[in-house]
Amino acid sequence: MSLRQGDMTRILVLNPNSSQDVTASMDAALELVRTPGGPEIVCETLEEGPAGIETQEHVESVVLPLVRHFESHPADAYVIGCFSDPGLALARENLKKPVFGIAESAFHMASGLGRRFGIVAIKKGSIPRHMRNIRALGLTDRLAGDRPLEIGVTEMLQTERVLARIVEVGTELRDIDGADVLILGCASMGGYRGEIERRLGLPVVDPTQAAAMRAINHLTLGYRQAA
Repeated sequence: MSLRQGDMTRILVLNPNSSQDVTASMDAALELVRTPGGPEIVCETLEEGPAGIETQEHVESVVLPLVRHFESHPADAYVIGCFSDPGLALARENLKKPVFGIAESAFHMASGLGRRFGIVAIKKGSIPRHMRNIRALGLTDRLAGDRPLEIGVTEMLQTERVLARIVEVGTELRDIDGADVLILGCASMGGYRGEIERRLGLPVVDPTQAAAMRAINHLTLGYRQAA
């Protein structure tokens, strides 16, 4: 059944790390997609998660707690607020509701905005996880490059330092790698999107916004999760 005006629908966006600052950053970025009469979009924090998800061990450690959190907090759609998309397959299997990873959502959105996308990664160690995801989605030919900031998740609110570094890396992705769309490779970067677009002259995809919009579209059009 599609979303009707007056229906109370809820999208739960979960930050799988324990940083309340990251959750607040995601919540602020999602103001752009909240509309009167639209679904309620709620951001929550996985309190038992690591301070930042920066390694494969971090990713694996939050899979079961993340899915258990979703199972105990009913919603009409779910968003995993981490660019490694931890637990995406298990959540889809267990919940039987629409579940969206922010990386998967960003890759699909960027593919519709230009010819080749570049990813602004947080650290070099995250790039292999991005590559596995991109290969699984069949989007390898659409990738221009993936370059790291070498700034940790919990440092993302150091505004001037982070913005300058994103612009530096984004310029390399544009001018050296040939990217015509940029993807912000962390859930906590959304607040920088507008300024980066102004400085670099390219479309910039915030993955959390991209996933929330996919969730809204699915609810509005009445799509069901495949069995």
